[in-house]
Amino acid sequence: MTQPPAPRDLDTSRPHSARMYDYYLGGKDHFEVDREAAERVAAEFPTIFIGAQANRSFMQRATRVLAGQHGIRQWLDIGTGIPTNPNLHQVAQAVAPEARVVYTDNDPLVLKYAQTLMHSTREGRTAYIHADINEPDSILNAPEFHEVLDLTKPVALSLMAIMHFVTDSQDPYGIVDRLMGALPSGSALVLSHGTTDFDPEAWEKITEIYHRSGTPLQFRPKADVARFFTGLDLLEPGMAVGHRWRPDPVDDTAEAPGEEPTDAEISLWVGVAIKP
Repeated sequence: MTQPPAPRDLDTSRPHSARMYDYYLGGKDHFEVDREAAERVAAEFPTIFIGAQANRSFMQRATRVLAGQHGIRQWLDIGTGIPTNPNLHQVAQAVAPEARVVYTDNDPLVLKYAQTLMHSTREGRTAYIHADINEPDSILNAPEFHEVLDLTKPVALSLMAIMHFVTDSQDPYGIVDRLMGALPSGSALVLSHGTTDFDPEAWEKITEIYHRSGTPLQFRPKADVARFFTGLDLLEPGMAVGHRWRPDPVDDTAEAPGEEPTDAEISLWVGVAIKP
């Protein structure tokens, strides 16, 4: 396999969560160290690939619902990851060509591919901020944030499979409160989060793999994931396992035609909520 060229400031000595996620999705923008770590995870949880696809499918459905049914035209996507078609702005702009999206990630390899995220419609706009979710003010104060997003109008905050990489010691709930607090009434929170609820033994082993790789993370039970939505109005069906949130018959997350993944195979709580 041909390795992607590494930016000079890219650490390829240890795996990175964004590049491991690229591997789960069947991408090519990862390194041997990422592939080895991802395969160790897959050895403990073989359906990690299905779960990653279910996460992407949920993002697409939630984006279409917010754009088509709730009039959202702006998104702040944190933990963007390596571009994978369709990216969020492509989904949003297919419904509303004037949609605007600000992407954020802290991986230099994502920065390298940021230009891919800039291919907006003429009516809309996209931008990329190289920043860390653990420093929300660096995102909220970035010039690109204010150039692209109009804070007099609702913004959807997209946190796809990112908050389990923020441990309790890093104040995950305070971070989400800070971000949502900066957005006006009518804004939305779209969140997916890995959980130990269905297969705790496997996910404890996965946690150990990430920790040994130098990546802290904390999968959470449903009640703890629900805390991220405190003070917000959850859309129907409320919190759900990823593939069960407003399922779309065109989604392909089943292992084979006619088969639906089990909750344990997905192990991902998701939800979409509106700020009053």
